[in-house]
Amino acid sequence: MAFINYSAREINCKLVYYGPGLCGKTTNLKVIYEKTAEGAKGKMISLATETERTLFFDFLPLALGEIRGFKTRFHLYTVPGQVFYDASRKLILKGVDGVVFVADSQEERFEANLESLENLQQNLREQGLELSKIPWVLQYNKRDLPNAVSVEEMRKALNPTGEIPEFEAAAMSGKGVFETLKALAKLVLLELRKGSK
Repeated sequence: MAFINYSAREINCKLVYYGPGLCGKTTNLKVIYEKTAEGAKGKMISLATETERTLFFDFLPLALGEIRGFKTRFHLYTVPGQVFYDASRKLILKGVDGVVFVADSQEERFEANLESLENLQQNLREQGLELSKIPWVLQYNKRDLPNAVSVEEMRKALNPTGEIPEFEAAAMSGKGVFETLKALAKLVLLELRKGSK
């Protein structure tokens, strides 16, 4: 789905951070934005409702690597976590090149993770895509909280085959944030290179 801008010699890739409400999607993007050099990033655009939740998306291009003389630019988006905004989620997923599924490690959010992953799969299917056919990674966020479910339990529910790259994170402190992004960026670049041969 990558968009190629021939005049700028850029390949634009869309990465979407998906997950239940308040799991840390926006925090991930804010950390990445703050730690990225001024010249390597565009403007972050955040649209919110009166309840201060991310309603539409955060936008952040990152220059990373080249393919056949073209620079790769990543555009990072978050989806709103609340099920109420499902139409926005579907819109943001259009043209997606890779997904970070941010799971909330808190025990009381366990079911919300499962529902959100199912919702992601359903929304992709409606666009003729299968999650198993696009690059994606799992981030187990909020690992620093005392009520965090064990990684083994999270894996059993969300990554039973163990085939999906997974990362432990505490996005508020930045732990695991860049490791997650780099892993997804690598997978997307591999996919693009396959397609350019």
